[in-house]
Amino acid sequence: MSDDEITLAAGDAEVALRPGNGGRVGGLRVGGVELLRQGERFGCFPMVPWCGRTRDGRFLDGGTVRQLPLNSPPHAIHGTARDGAWRVARKTADEAVITYDLVEPWPYAGRVTQAVALTPDTLTLTMSVEAYADSFPAQIGWHPWFNRNLGGRDVEVAFTAAWQEERGDDHLPTGKRIDPKPGPWDDCFGMPGGVDVTLTWPESLELKVTSPEEWVVVYDEQDAAVCVEPQTGPPNGLNTLPRLVTPIEPLEATMTWSWRAL
Repeated sequence: MSDDEITLAAGDAEVALRPGNGGRVGGLRVGGVELLRQGERFGCFPMVPWCGRTRDGRFLDGGTVRQLPLNSPPHAIHGTARDGAWRVARKTADEAVITYDLVEPWPYAGRVTQAVALTPDTLTLTMSVEAYADSFPAQIGWHPWFNRNLGGRDVEVAFTAAWQEERGDDHLPTGKRIDPKPGPWDDCFGMPGGVDVTLTWPESLELKVTSPEEWVVVYDEQDAAVCVEPQTGPPNGLNTLPRLVTPIEPLEATMTWSWRAL
């Protein structure tokens, strides 16, 4: 089965899931208020099989150099699954499971499965990558675009990180960890106890982004939106911190948004 858009509902929360547009969450409305930036490139899209930028679009598979298309020259960015159509495996009123088969330009056969579960005050996204035959390095992450302004007030972003990945002129981590700096950010932070970031729209809503994963990219350089992106490794991680997917050991990750009215 396949659907261009699936609507999930629980309490006064409603999610628009768009399998045909890269498996993204196209919208999240709470009490009738849309929290995500609208548009075919926005919402919240899955970053898989890599997150952020891969330097020069190249990574090593043993002794073999693999080349990816440079969709953000001079780098390859945000994976391939956001550009494809996903299939619907299962859906109920408040939950859906969608899948995406990895195809070229990704050089390995595999499948991505994403589960989306809504309650009246939480949205949980769970993703896994499995290999069909050859093992390969991979990453999982999510790239939400939260509206900067709700009810006439700009969002406040709060978090405590153990470190910040120093960013080079090419927007990639240099490999050096530094003390976290104030924004604006297009930066990766380390949270060994798990990602925990709070977005507060004064007098409207508080939303927490949490994940057991250790890395999060925070991006707030645009006027319209801010991004809080949990992921299984830092940008360029296919080279610096690869997570191996094998036929018997998939890569899995989860992210939860929880909210309350103010």
